[in-house]
Amino acid sequence: MDDLLDDFIAETRDMLDALSGEIVAWEANPGDRERLDAIFRFVHTVKGNCGFFELPRLENLSHAAEDALAEVRSGRREADHPLVSAVLAIIDRIGEIVQSLQTGEAVPNDNDEFLISALTQPVPTPRRDMEEQAPVDLRAPVRSIRLSVELLDRMMNGVSDMVLARNELARRLRETEADPVLEAAFDRVSACIAEMREAITRTRMQRIDNLFASLPRMVRDLSVELGKKVALDIDGGDVELDREMIEMIRDPLTHIIRNALDHGLETAEDRLAAGKATIGQLRVHARQSGNQILIEVADDGRGIDGERLLKKALAAGIVTPARAETMTLAQKVALIFEPGLSTAREVTAISGRGVGMDVVRANVEKIGGVVDLDSKPGHGLRLTLRVPLTLTIIPALTVSAGGQKFAIPRSAIEEIVRYRGAVTVESLGGSKIANIRGKRMARVSLSAALGMAETTEERDQTMIVLKPAGADLYALAVDVIHDHEELVIKPAAPPVIATGLYAGTTLADDGRPILLLDCAGIAAAAGVVLDAAEAETAPVQPVEEMAGDRPATLLFRTLEGRCRAVRLALVERIEDVPVEAVQVSAGRLRVTIRDALLPLAGCAAAPSEGKMRLLRLTDGTAELAYAFREVIDIVPLASEVIPAAVPGEVGGVTLINGEPVEMLDPFWLFAAHCSAEGLDAPLTCALPSSDAWMHNILRPILENAGYRVIAAEGADPEAVDVLIAADGEAPPGAPKAKLLRLRANPDDEGGDGSVYRYDRAGLFSALTERSRAKAGQKA
Repeated sequence: MDDLLDDFIAETRDMLDALSGEIVAWEANPGDRERLDAIFRFVHTVKGNCGFFELPRLENLSHAAEDALAEVRSGRREADHPLVSAVLAIIDRIGEIVQSLQTGEAVPNDNDEFLISALTQPVPTPRRDMEEQAPVDLRAPVRSIRLSVELLDRMMNGVSDMVLARNELARRLRETEADPVLEAAFDRVSACIAEMREAITRTRMQRIDNLFASLPRMVRDLSVELGKKVALDIDGGDVELDREMIEMIRDPLTHIIRNALDHGLETAEDRLAAGKATIGQLRVHARQSGNQILIEVADDGRGIDGERLLKKALAAGIVTPARAETMTLAQKVALIFEPGLSTAREVTAISGRGVGMDVVRANVEKIGGVVDLDSKPGHGLRLTLRVPLTLTIIPALTVSAGGQKFAIPRSAIEEIVRYRGAVTVESLGGSKIANIRGKRMARVSLSAALGMAETTEERDQTMIVLKPAGADLYALAVDVIHDHEELVIKPAAPPVIATGLYAGTTLADDGRPILLLDCAGIAAAAGVVLDAAEAETAPVQPVEEMAGDRPATLLFRTLEGRCRAVRLALVERIEDVPVEAVQVSAGRLRVTIRDALLPLAGCAAAPSEGKMRLLRLTDGTAELAYAFREVIDIVPLASEVIPAAVPGEVGGVTLINGEPVEMLDPFWLFAAHCSAEGLDAPLTCALPSSDAWMHNILRPILENAGYRVIAAEGADPEAVDVLIAADGEAPPGAPKAKLLRLRANPDDEGGDGSVYRYDRAGLFSALTERSRAKAGQKA
């Protein structure tokens, strides 16, 4: 019986979460019969279950609501504001009683007759002909089963152990002689394990609609209480997020929306005076971007006045006058996150913009998220919460220190640097200070912080610049950096967590445990105080750099020893792979990195032995790997780049620190290595072999662009897609649809469809049109 009651409570709570929003939507559109039927089915189900479990109080409440809704369904009563408010009150009381049943607390003894009497005051309305309403499409029932989270966690742990066993088996297979049959069987097992892990991971996911379901009710109640008119727009409810993550961001999101309603959006009179519509707009949108979920809350209200906020911060002593003179607008608006600071003229019981916003940011950053602000005074405010998809599997960097292996959350890592050039370390008062391109920060040795002996010389160590949640930067020195990995994180033993140094535990491929470091705890153990005051001593970045005119650039040395650079925003990560992972496939050099097969640039062939270092570059859609020898530094991009004479891998050259540096051309790289992936065979272009210009100048350009070039003489007409000829020299009988004329005179207008032979853009535009025409014929 207890199990049945638990199922009833869980089912009722799930329906209650979604029902408030449905009732508010029904109030806005009383003719929505589908929503009315859904609300009616809920109270009818509760009434029937209450009779079985002998819960008379719940039965009376649900029976009264059912009668009132039945009158609306029959057309004898209108769905007006008093009726909706009375139904909402009944739903709230049912939720309170169910909560008491679940927790074992005393059931509230409030008088239910007052709520029931509010339902029994029908407003006479003309009877509507229900047969004239449009038929409602009934949804097919969804087959589902209720499982405990503990069971899902056990299943996830089992699959994680299977993954580790698979990785160990893969390593053993690489050490033995190749057996095609055994490798094929292993590949099938590996694919099955990957699918199982993905499926079980998705069982922990919930639609973010469960988080948004209560928002319409909250916005309705608060707007009525505040006397404001608000239109709520919710989008992205089908985005899925880890159920644990949903619970952790519920309170911060609620606080942000209450702030927007109370202090962000104006009253109808103030909006009219400001030239705005009387109804305020509040948008809550969610979308997935990579392995993050972006939740955007935007209003068209007052926004945040940065100057006014700065004055309050100066008066409270939070900001010094010297720092105030150098603060940008974004830094002034970010003061909203300082404890106790607010632009509101008064703090109400509903909210106080700034009061509690520091807690909002702390809670979001605690789960590896970020809060972004975009304020336009007088026009509105947009807050964006960026949170990871799941807390169970996180991207991390594995490192070693003192002979032990550890993991660092990638969300806390700003950059990785080595001791050279613009990176130095100096002693000050018994502490180590790292100077990284002019920015000074505390340097902490991981071995020393954990009480282990130093096993590597200081100059041979690598520093990881970390930014813990809500704190400033510091540099963590480690002995070895291993790899970026997606790790399954499990809670560590209570004594381990109690040290304040670790956030969880995971297992390496060989089954050995790895502790996940708490970056803020490591800094505290080393005696480093990270607070907002340290930001005042940091050098102020010039406005033009902050505006993005000089983006960060990664300097590196190629396998041939050349110094080259690429924009840091294009670099997804740095990979170390064995040379056996590189092979020629489908006529192109490729590299296998875990489950991805990427085109490989930067080398003609793989080294004979050892490992290769690769830059994993991405344009947001496609990925490619670029081989290199070592990273030199990260510097701002020079203001002047001399473009290359011809398009190619190198797009230009510039001076950085007095030395010439070749800049990679990402447009050319992705076009050359990724654009042809999965496409049909390229166009076949026929050129007259007697024309020296076409043979020596035009042919290399076409072949580099991926087109197939053959001689026009003796070619099969069916095999030729484009016949290129000099103007006036077209062979007799050539099909007009396939002919492309190149003229020598640039002044002619090309009315005959010809293209000037040195017009690269015009030439490739014409070839692109031929490609589309060919694809259309195949379709």
